[in-house]
Amino acid sequence: QVQLVESGGGLVQAGGSLRISCAASGLTFNTYAMGWFRQAPGMVREFVAAISRSGGNTYYADSVKGRFTISRDNAKNTVDPQMNSLKPEDTAVYYCAAQATVVDRILVRTTRADLYDYWGQGTQVTVSS
Repeated sequence: QVQLVESGGGLVQAGGSLRISCAASGLTFNTYAMGWFRQAPGMVREFVAAISRSGGNTYYADSVKGRFTISRDNAKNTVDPQMNSLKPEDTAVYYCAAQATVVDRILVRTTRADLYDYWGQGTQVTVSS
């Protein structure tokens, strides 16, 4: 049984930093690209960042580029976005997701929520102004 478990969410002031984490089990972790998405109340789920199987390639949404950094540890089966310079508009539930892939690079499909195979339950991040 595949499980993705997010942790590390919370309340932070604007300009602050937060590191959230996703622990994966029940899958061969290094055969999956990993993505992070977020969903604010009343909004559609949007792509935030993705990292390739080996961790050698990353891709970010324009809204977080330069502020967020995604990394993964294939020995520990974890993927962690470091979020800096947080803004109130970053407030959302953040979801970790896994996409099976045979290539070690970011593709267009890696940014599409509907093409991911497994999802975590989400962790709330709230940024106060």
